[in-house]
Amino acid sequence: MLAAEPYHRLSYSWHGVPPEHAAHFGWSDEELAARLGERRSKVTFDLEPHGDTVRLTVTHDDFSPEGEMHRAISGQLDGGGGWPELLASLKTLLETGEPLPEPVPAAPGRLTTAGGGGSRGC
Repeated sequence: MLAAEPYHRLSYSWHGVPPEHAAHFGWSDEELAARLGERRSKVTFDLEPHGDTVRLTVTHDDFSPEGEMHRAISGQLDGGGGWPELLASLKTLLETGEPLPEPVPAAPGRLTTAGGGGSRGC
């Protein structure tokens, strides 16, 4: 935990790459080992008044140069939508009461969606 200001800010160091990501993204043992060598990054959630609502700003920074983490959290890897997908689902949940449907792999390199909801991972 780097900062905790109730109703304003939460900041923590990002956990790095768990072994489950290797299986999910199809990484070899060598690729996983390289990704485990990346330094921890930082995630900060800021809340601020915005008229009658609250604005959420998510900042994820302090990545290793040329690291794979930035691509993963940006949704640039096949099989994961990163923060953009997670935040879009959160927005949909707040507006409709249901999260976006989970992506379902289609043809290689393409994603489709199926009904249902649930939690998302980055």
